[in-house]
Amino acid sequence: MTRLFNQPEDFVDEMIEGFAAAASRWVQPVPGGVVRAGRAAEPTVSLVIGGGSGHYPAFGGLVGPGLAHGAVMGNLFASPSARQVRSVARTADQGRGVLLSYGNYAGDVLHFDEAQAELREAGMDVRTVTVTDDIFSAPKGEEHKRRGIAGDLTVFKVAGAACEEGYDLDGVERVAIRTNARTRSLGVAFGGCTLPGADAPLFEVPAGRMAVGLGIHGEPGIDEVDIPTAAELGELFVRHLLEDVPEGVDPEGARVVPLLNGLGSVKYEELFVVYRSIHTLLTGRGITVVDPEVGELCTSFDMAGCSLTLLWLDDELERLWTAPADSPGFRRGQVGEQQRVDAVVADDAAETVGASSPASRACATTIVEALDAIARTIDEHADELGRLDQVAGDGDHGIGMQRGSHAGRDAARAALEQDAGAETVLRHAANAWSDRAGGTSGAIWATILKAFGAALGDDARPGTGDISRGVTAAKDAVMQFGKAKVGDKTMIDAIVPFSDELSARAGDGEELAGAWAAAAAASTRAATATASLTATLGRARTHGEKSVGTPDPGAVSFALICTTVADIIASRQDDQEGP
Repeated sequence: MTRLFNQPEDFVDEMIEGFAAAASRWVQPVPGGVVRAGRAAEPTVSLVIGGGSGHYPAFGGLVGPGLAHGAVMGNLFASPSARQVRSVARTADQGRGVLLSYGNYAGDVLHFDEAQAELREAGMDVRTVTVTDDIFSAPKGEEHKRRGIAGDLTVFKVAGAACEEGYDLDGVERVAIRTNARTRSLGVAFGGCTLPGADAPLFEVPAGRMAVGLGIHGEPGIDEVDIPTAAELGELFVRHLLEDVPEGVDPEGARVVPLLNGLGSVKYEELFVVYRSIHTLLTGRGITVVDPEVGELCTSFDMAGCSLTLLWLDDELERLWTAPADSPGFRRGQVGEQQRVDAVVADDAAETVGASSPASRACATTIVEALDAIARTIDEHADELGRLDQVAGDGDHGIGMQRGSHAGRDAARAALEQDAGAETVLRHAANAWSDRAGGTSGAIWATILKAFGAALGDDARPGTGDISRGVTAAKDAVMQFGKAKVGDKTMIDAIVPFSDELSARAGDGEELAGAWAAAAAASTRAATATASLTATLGRARTHGEKSVGTPDPGAVSFALICTTVADIIASRQDDQEGP
């Protein structure tokens, strides 16, 4: 378990501050993460990597010559926000374009894609290569659905070396895509990890058993077997990975890089015993082993487990893999001289508070009251939401919702104190929620609050019809953004019936308190009904069958929030203040 921390909610901020101070030879802190402390003589394409924290040396420890130019560092096991991605990418950019690369997780894809679109709109040439190396997370033929685990190092290393050699953005993107296509990984675990302040691990493995096909965010394994010997584990790794050799690769006579990765509490000595078997099995098949790595490359806090990655080489990839690199967490050879350069941070436009009407400010007061009540409700149910998320996810939904709701409430209060109207209060809350929560839920709640606020505006007190249209706009925005539909076992299963019920009752002329309460009840029924569904999207997709019998945590938290807001609206109506 994690024993050394101050306040759990401050852990990541304090960790990044300490890391940047300890690794100042390589990195310097910027809003959202870190960038290189030095640059080569000539500008290059910039590689920006990232994801949730808790995986050191991924991601900040892989910033330096021959590797990444910047790392976006989200909260624990939660994707960084789009604003954080923009900050690091803008600071790392040298004018030759930026390649974004990260593991294929729903929250990361949502936030990085949003940032990429905004950076492109601002005139930057930005591309993305997601890492999809985990063979147990999707079958052959659906490699694009696979998640990224320790194989992200191969993509980052090759792409970083290509940047260093002066490749243009097309070339860097090309070799990153090919490296990902020729990388395969498999992970196992004997026990889950425990986050700072938590009193139990995110998942448990029965005594004497080993989980196979786990993720790196505390997701449980997909299969379970008796704990093998070191030799038997080596055989399991090699057998499964040789059954999933990339298209066009003939193992006989091939050259391969093995990465045996410790996930947190398996010791180096144990890894070497396992690698002994792996090396013998690979060479026994006529495969040439090139520059293997054994150690902690992509961890999961204190998880007891390890993973094996195989990168199948060609001549170009081998040259780039073996090229020099120098970063806090990965070093090879001698890199060229670097010149110390202080980062120039290109900040996002500051949050502004424009003119608003007294009626809209009155509505904004109700919104802040509702956000305060939402934060209290989430606090009361955070443990329950985490337990629901543990069944088929990584167990952090409650923590993420706490971080987001608290940040959104505080930002909304600050905006209201500056006489902001309803739309502006909700926009400030959305940005803060996204930044602090990260993850899929952070992206979705930011989308909900922004779309709802845009429908309310800053000029007038909205009526029931305006609020209903705002909810419909939020529903449509989330469905377009996340690509989920009813039946996928996501928050959408609770959002759609809420929106439909509210719209129908508003159309019939019902007053807001009654219409909202009925819609909240419909949302609660729908959230409960998700227990019978199989998850088909997000991290829970990989463990879809395990999710049957447990409601979706995102749908449950949405229904809780709707019910909380119903109470606020009812109390306002009782006071004859309106919404």
